[in-house]
Amino acid sequence: MRRKGERGGAGQDPEAVLDLLYGTPPADFVARREELAAAAKAAGRAEDVRRIRAARRPTLAAWAANLLLRSRPEESERFLELGRALREAYQTLDADGIKALNEQRRTVVSALTGQAAALAQEAGHRLSDAARQDVDTTLRAVLADQDAADQWATGRLESALTPPSAFPRTTGASPKPAGRRAAPPPPKTPPKDELADRRRKREQETERRAQAERAQA
Repeated sequence: MRRKGERGGAGQDPEAVLDLLYGTPPADFVARREELAAAAKAAGRAEDVRRIRAARRPTLAAWAANLLLRSRPEESERFLELGRALREAYQTLDADGIKALNEQRRTVVSALTGQAAALAQEAGHRLSDAARQDVDTTLRAVLADQDAADQWATGRLESALTPPSAFPRTTGASPKPAGRRAAPPPPKTPPKDELADRRRKREQETERRAQAERAQA
């Protein structure tokens, strides 16, 4: 996970400049972007100018999620590790185990959402209820989806992330309650060739009986 720089300069690495930019509150983002782009242009870094100007201002919730990652690196790394462990566990756990993990997930997400809101408040930007909900859904997405986790780990979210409806499972099936037996397989239908052979045998038997009756008559 990157350490975020506090100051931007003409000689800075472009990745550090972008990290600095996405650490800027949304209200100041555009002005800061133009300042950094002008510095890169003055230094003759045309490609850096293009990348800086291509950056999009994050929503308040996305900025708060980025701020959480930047300000709490150790907790954020543990959170990413928790997501990896949860996604692996969901491949094999039964319904009871998944229920316990869901309760743990809700507790951790709620705590980190509160931390993000507190950090935003300290920076002078109070999160509305809607923004807090967006931070919450973003963190739930990070736990459930590897792509979402990778996006958050960059510290450059532009908008809130949306979690999947459920954790992914390799089989694509819902967990089965304990004790339920699988339904028996449907009876097999004989192949068409076998049915035709049976039909011919019945016809031959019928013909032999008819011939015998005619002979007796």
